[in-house]
Amino acid sequence: MFVDERIYTLHAGKVPVFLKLYEEEGMAVQTRILGRMVGYYFTEFGPLNQIVHMWAYVSFEDRQRRRKELLASDEWKAYAQKMQPLVHHVENKLLVPAPFFKIPD
Repeated sequence: MFVDERIYTLHAGKVPVFLKLYEEEGMAVQTRILGRMVGYYFTEFGPLNQIVHMWAYVSFEDRQRRRKELLASDEWKAYAQKMQPLVHHVENKLLVPAPFFKIPD
């Protein structure tokens, strides 16, 4: 298993707008299709105006299949059209667990 970490840097002042839109329109479809949300956060200090969310997958192929399904969803496309103007930059990381780390159920 591994974790897909996504960091969205938003335009200044858009965090509350982004979070409200995600809760109302994006979260249900994303969690239904992607499955296991590990965390969903916003930054309080350090680099500001960031949303950090993480998703766990059993394999890279599992991630590819689920991401493809998400991007094909009309519900997600409608949400993304509203969300994308709020976003300045996106960063994506593949996090692989250390050999000694026991992944919680």
